[in-house]
Amino acid sequence: MSDTTLALMRERLAALAPESLEIEDESAQHAGHEGAKGGGGHYRMTIVTKQFAGLNPVARHRVIYQALGDLIGRHIHALSINAFTPEEF
Repeated sequence: MSDTTLALMRERLAALAPESLEIEDESAQHAGHEGAKGGGGHYRMTIVTKQFAGLNPVARHRVIYQALGDLIGRHIHALSINAFTPEEF
């Protein structure tokens, strides 16, 4: 499911017109912990887009979570986010 989840994440985040998007599947590092048993993987993301201009980190995370929608909690158990504007990156 990991490759499918990564593809879905990229597809949905495309709406943010990222200049750069890196997503790492870290699920194997968390195998066996209590939260991993319920389904969904662990991911680390770095995303760079002009759409984050003027937004604080919390607002940027909200935009990302909104874009990912129902993947959160079903396919994604945990997500570490680094979100930048092109100028910050």
